[in-house]
Amino acid sequence: MSDGESQGSLGEVADESVEQTGPADSSAFIYVDIGSIDRDQKRIAQAQTISVGNAPSRARQRLRAGDVLVSMTRPNLNAVAIVPPDLDGAIGSSGFHVLRSKHMEPQYLYFLVQSQEFVDAMCAVVQGALYPAVRPSDIVAFAMRVPSRTEQTRIVDKLEELLSDLDAGVAELKAAQKKLVQYRQSLLKDAMEGRLTEAWRAQHGEPEESGAQLLARILRERRARWEAKQLAKFETQGKAPPKGWQDKYPEPMTLDVSHLPELPRGWVWASLDMLIDDGPQNGLYLPGDRYGRGCPILRIDDFQNGWARSREELNLVEVDAVTLATYSLAEGDLVVNRVNSMTHLGKTLIVNAGLGGTLFESNMMRFSLSAGASPQYVGAYLGSELGRKRLIRDAKWAVNQASINQQDVKRTPVPLPPVGEQSAVVRIVSSALSDAADQESATVLALRQCAAQRKNILQAAFSGQLVPQDPNDEPASALLERIRAERAARTHAGTRKPRPKRRGAA
Repeated sequence: MSDGESQGSLGEVADESVEQTGPADSSAFIYVDIGSIDRDQKRIAQAQTISVGNAPSRARQRLRAGDVLVSMTRPNLNAVAIVPPDLDGAIGSSGFHVLRSKHMEPQYLYFLVQSQEFVDAMCAVVQGALYPAVRPSDIVAFAMRVPSRTEQTRIVDKLEELLSDLDAGVAELKAAQKKLVQYRQSLLKDAMEGRLTEAWRAQHGEPEESGAQLLARILRERRARWEAKQLAKFETQGKAPPKGWQDKYPEPMTLDVSHLPELPRGWVWASLDMLIDDGPQNGLYLPGDRYGRGCPILRIDDFQNGWARSREELNLVEVDAVTLATYSLAEGDLVVNRVNSMTHLGKTLIVNAGLGGTLFESNMMRFSLSAGASPQYVGAYLGSELGRKRLIRDAKWAVNQASINQQDVKRTPVPLPPVGEQSAVVRIVSSALSDAADQESATVLALRQCAAQRKNILQAAFSGQLVPQDPNDEPASALLERIRAERAARTHAGTRKPRPKRRGAA
């Protein structure tokens, strides 16, 4: 510890009282609760204006500009902020511990409670599982080095200089992430509307088989397979095919294209049902005591569009041979999430060779496609914003979740290009998405490096290594002694008994 520092606690240096009076008698007030804090930017982002009549019971603390707010719930999330001048007089939730001090720079305290040392100390004393929280006594007991007031100012100035540059870099990286998301969706939209392969079509000319001819062939082969299965069934049963048996063929769903956009020359609209060879089939439901051993099973948190866990990372479930045969996935199958929150409903996975033979849970469905319809092409379409929107357009709502059924999947419109152009779309999209994934990985790495650098800067600041010591500073020990003396005086004044009145006094 340097000459300019002394050891103290957060409660010693920031123990100014905070009024617990709640809102004044008026029609409305500004309320700051834990949900008002932007945890990434460490600022109050969404203060609310509410009426006194609707004031929650937690609306108790009258805030001042410069107060440092520390959320006592889920300290690992580090929801902290400093009250800006425009929120002076606002009412804060009692879920905050408020740090207020006339002896400490507010910004110094604000940066201190963002340090990894403080976060780790709070996480070490957290209580409760469903609602993890720390107590005010835990926060005020945090041990800290107390620099002189002038050194506090130097530290704050240096932190603001370094962290403002770092935060600007982080903002640019996050903006780049958003642009990558937009780029992916724009790429897929162009692909599924034919713009991405305009040059390819110009180079290759008219295909031998147009999209319409391909669809007609798929439908003929679909019917032929059904008839062959029926004849095999009659033969196994030792029966002759009954009269009119071919009339029982389940025709695929037709499609009303009047509301759909015009497609490029050679493309055609098809219902997904027209392209499906087998399925859709809902997944497997088993009680929890069947999990933990047996065969790998795919669950809804095991995949997103374009990503899936490896076979080795999946949960295991015990099933019999018949169930395994009925619910096993095969390479090239498509899996669609049928029950989830609206933001994840309809996410689609193309089953790769590594996931072949795994099972799939009941909140998803699987189907396979006829030859001529590329799983990679259809999967990319359903994974696009445009395709997913069409897939879930008739979703049904329930409490906290939405769902689609097999009929919703079957009636989904799909733009179908010729076979060669499907391959061209997949090849161009895969290459572009691979480049985008490399950029995303580089961005994620840079963000992690920025987070580590921020931790290192804060650690240096609060260990006395960020700025040089000044021998002309008032010793921090003198500041701490003054703080303790004032606190002792307040305590003594609060406990001093009043003198008894003299006899005969009025």
